[in-house]
Order: sequence, then structure tokens, then C-alpha cells
Amino acid sequence: MKIALFLPNWIGDVVMATPAIRAVRDRFPDAELTGVCKPYVAGLLSGNPWFQNLTFLDRQGPWTQRWWNVAWRMRAAKPDLAILFPNTFRSAATAWLGGCRRIVGFDRYGRGRLLTDRLQAKRSADGGFEPMPVIDDYNRLAVTAGCHNPGHRMELFTTPADEDQADRIWQQCGFGGREVFCLNPGAAFGASKYWDVDYFARLAQDLADWRDAGVLVLCGPAEREIARHIARLAARPLVHSLADAPVSLGLTKALIRRADLLVTTDSGPRHFAAAFGRPVVTLFGPTHIGWTETFYDRATHLQKKVPCGPCQLRRCPLDHRCMTELLPAEVYHAVVDLVERTAQTRKAS
Repeated sequence: MKIALFLPNWIGDVVMATPAIRAVRDRFPDAELTGVCKPYVAGLLSGNPWFQNLTFLDRQGPWTQRWWNVAWRMRAAKPDLAILFPNTFRSAATAWLGGCRRIVGFDRYGRGRLLTDRLQAKRSADGGFEPMPVIDDYNRLAVTAGCHNPGHRMELFTTPADEDQADRIWQQCGFGGREVFCLNPGAAFGASKYWDVDYFARLAQDLADWRDAGVLVLCGPAEREIARHIARLAARPLVHSLADAPVSLGLTKALIRRADLLVTTDSGPRHFAAAFGRPVVTLFGPTHIGWTETFYDRATHLQKKVPCGPCQLRRCPLDHRCMTELLPAEVYHAVVDLVERTAQTRKAS
């Protein structure tokens, strides 16, 4: 049996799809599983044993990654089943033209006729879409394909090369056996998700001064200067950034996996912590928590109730109060509380 899984387009969403992907792997253990995804997702899947193949689908990539070329190659492979995690018309058209015998997806954006198994999104009384955890929608796709309920346990993997690189960074920072917190200031969604660099720097100072902890500011290639600026403002020997390291998703996974806790904006790496069983404090601003709730028991969500939010806008047209009113002291106390609760839970078990 051959199965094509069209993966989500956002890093965090791919992580939230892992329970469903694992359920497909378990239900069809002998199937040839192909992940159809954006190229930048590949690093997230490094070390993952579930897929036999990865096929890149990207409208901005080379012609080999355009949907018609992918569909042509897929038709030659003759997949028995395609599961569409993204709601795009393009994913449905690729699967349909690719000759997939069974296509499971949500009936959105006029693509219903291209699907063999159509799911409907839940709507509110006024006809709009209810803020429903996307992880549950992904699980509905897997169940429709014949899997048992996947549950909410997300899962990621690392490679030996990424672990070796993380080891070197740990040693260079002089963290040794002390408590280490990772800070993730990035937000690909847009500027409205950013927490002020001065706030991040103050939090880093508090963690270093009051807990004698190491602090590592994470970053992607486009966020190096932000990470560097936070470490510079903190001005503590125990506060470091990844700004000068060869950053990658694989390295970020390996670093979060060994951290004592992650403090992050509502962005993809937030879910890395849950996938590795690490505590995480997430700073929510303009986004509705309901969309990305994962029911992880070692997570703390911080969000200020403001009249204008959650607005779901990429850029704030006002004064960004949803984030500026969330102060470093409040975040610090949330971190300490979560660390202590996690320690107590471990002792009890």
C-alpha cells in the first residue's frame, strides 16, 4: 500500500500533525509512506522513522516542486490513499491529478469534488468557524482514514549530528550541569506576535541573577540580530545566543530537547517543547489560544485580556498592548511556578 500525506505548511502545524501521522504509521505498518511538504519542513522531519520518502511541493520552488510536476510523478507511483492536512485547493488538485484512489480532506475552498472523503469544519451559531484545536482536526482526518483516535501526544526526533552540535554549543556556553532555559523570540506569523526585546533581556537577567541559570536565546536565520541584541542587553555571562551558530531546525530541536524549560512566543518551536516532554511557557498576544491548544500538561499560556483581542492580525494597528502589558516579572514567576510544579510531578511519579 502507498500513502501520501500532504503535510501542513507551518512548522508548528506539522508538529501538531504528528499524532495523526503516527496513527497512520501504526494503522498501516507495511505501507510506503510519502510526506508531501514544503522544503523548509524537511529539517523538522530529520530523524523521523515514519516516512520512506519526502516529496517537496512548493509553488515558489524550482519546476520540479510545482504541483503539476509533483502530480505527474505521483500518478506514476499510484498512491492508494492521500490525506490532506492543509486546506488548500492546490493540495487537493495535486492528489486528484496524481491519481490517488482515495483522498481524505476538509471540504474547503471549493475543492469538495476532488475529495473522496469530505470532512466539514465545525461552525459557530453565526456561521463562522469556531476556534477549534487544529490538532483535533488533524486527528479527525486520521480517524476518517481508518485509524484509531491518535490522542494528543506530539513527537519529534533528532539526529546524532544535531545532538553533537548541541553538545558543542552547551560546552561553549559553559552551561555544565546547571539549569538552562531557552528563549525563543521569533514569530514568522508577523510582528504582532513579538514580545519586546527589552522584556526578553530583563527576563534573561532575572533567570541568571535569581536562579543562577544558563539562558540560551534561540533564533532562525532571519532572527539572528534579535537574538544577538537580547543577549547583549542582558549583559550576563550566563546569557548566550545562537546568533553566530549555523542554525537549523534540527539544532533547535536538539537544544530544546535538553533545556529545562522553553519561554516562547506563539510560534512553531513552542510545540518542540511538548514533543520532547519539556515544560513551556507561551506568550500569547493577537492569536486565539483555542486554535493551537494541544492539551499538553506541562504548558503555561500567558495572555492579557484586552478589548481589541485576540485579533488574529499579523501587525497591530494600535499600540500592541496585548504584548506590552505582559511584563517580564509576570513571565518570570510563571516560569518558576511551572518548573516547581514539574519537579513535584516527577517526584510523585
